[in-house]
Amino acid sequence: MKRAITSDRAPKAVGPYSQAVAFGDLLFCSGQIPLDPVSGAVVSSDVAAQTERVIENIKAVLTVNAMTLDDVIKTTVFLTTMDDFAAMNEVYARHFAQPFPARSTVAVLALPRGAKVEIEVTAAKQRAKA
Repeated sequence: MKRAITSDRAPKAVGPYSQAVAFGDLLFCSGQIPLDPVSGAVVSSDVAAQTERVIENIKAVLTVNAMTLDDVIKTTVFLTTMDDFAAMNEVYARHFAQPFPARSTVAVLALPRGAKVEIEVTAAKQRAKA
């Protein structure tokens, strides 16, 4: 059975979608852009600062489902220019540990609210070893 996951520590969904949907041991998180959850504003024009905010938003959503970044198995990163790849990747590497999630990174024409980066994740609850 699927259920919506919502965190007040991440930006509210502004359309007909959920911040995340849990299905069994899986969590499918909608793409997060660098919005401050309180003000609703994009945090900075710097892609590194934007990536930090995006990851904080993702962590907030994961926490509601008793998960952490260690549970993330796949990410998709959207950038408005691949010129920002190195700066985004430096921040990303500080937050994710080995074994790193599988990842796709694509350049897109534009992102909502003028953001430079958006990241969506899929996570899986890790089962205790017998």
